[in-house]
Amino acid sequence: MDTPYYFYDLGLLRRTLEAVRSEADAFNFRVHYALKANSNPKLLSIIRAYNLGADCVSGNEIARALEVGFAPPDIVFAGVGKTDAEIAYGLNHDIFCFNCESLQELEVIDAIAASLGKCANVALRINPNIDAETHHHITTGLNDNKFGIGIGDLGEACDLARRLTHIKMNAIHLHVGSQITNFSVFFDLCVCVNELQRFFEQQNIVLEHINLGGGLGVDYLEPDTHAIADFRGYFSLFDKALERRKNQQVHFELGRSIVAQCGSLMSRVLYVKKTQATEFVVIDAGMTELLRPALYQAVHLIENISRVGEANERKYNIVGPICESSDCFGKDVSLPKTERGDLIAIRSTGAYGETMASEYNLRSKAKAFYSPEP
Repeated sequence: MDTPYYFYDLGLLRRTLEAVRSEADAFNFRVHYALKANSNPKLLSIIRAYNLGADCVSGNEIARALEVGFAPPDIVFAGVGKTDAEIAYGLNHDIFCFNCESLQELEVIDAIAASLGKCANVALRINPNIDAETHHHITTGLNDNKFGIGIGDLGEACDLARRLTHIKMNAIHLHVGSQITNFSVFFDLCVCVNELQRFFEQQNIVLEHINLGGGLGVDYLEPDTHAIADFRGYFSLFDKALERRKNQQVHFELGRSIVAQCGSLMSRVLYVKKTQATEFVVIDAGMTELLRPALYQAVHLIENISRVGEANERKYNIVGPICESSDCFGKDVSLPKTERGDLIAIRSTGAYGETMASEYNLRSKAKAFYSPEP
């Protein structure tokens, strides 16, 4: 088949979803899948079938979630820059909750809800100033990040929420970053939430829901050894460290850890090019199919599928055809002696691969193919 293309292992996706449900259900946690990781309709239909909710960050993601069968009461709308039209769309479809990122957004949601004769369920997204210990481009919980309401502004936010008549503020939302592998970050998040619980109780505000975001990382270097993320360790940490109140529902928004490992970007070698400095393998996939390495120096396992088991490894710089120097998937990558026409797999691209694709250089969008299901 023509390359490049995305290949999805649906069996692995289902096994991952079974693990998510089993471990989350053990603690009565509610999981929403983050569509920004991958909004492929076939994958979404499978995810929905496992009774996960949907975490959306645009009106179009809400529409896609509804199209594939997610129920409105299972849809959460996050994002720092919701437009009036997107807010109205969510209200008209009676979605579960708006994760609100600023005081002004509270006022805007209230005004739009009033104009539609609606009452919006709102969670305050709080910026806890916790370092996620990950790449700075995917850190979201520090004071200099654009996301959330600072802890110092919560008193004013509570006063405002009391005055507004078309919102119901009964939840908080925190998300500190992505690709987090140090679980102490999640423990620090629990400590912060426990303190926030006491603050809101002093404000006489009952938090029916706590949304702890996502951020659980995956193993990009050994995807076969760790094909399924450590959901047991992740959820059990929150169960032990979080001081839940009676009848309080705890929500998570997982994306990458659900879909990353089931996807690979498949590509053909166009040229092997030697220079005085290095040896390049030029493939027909580029940053238009996988932006992560160019965007934040992400590292993926790269394999020569045509030379499995062969020795005689050498170092290559794996690059794409796009007219940008940043169109590079890896430097000094060890591969068997590689030749024109070889099939290359870039692993763990199920998250933020297809969903971030572009048509830069007027490239055609890569197609998706799937493993057969029994």
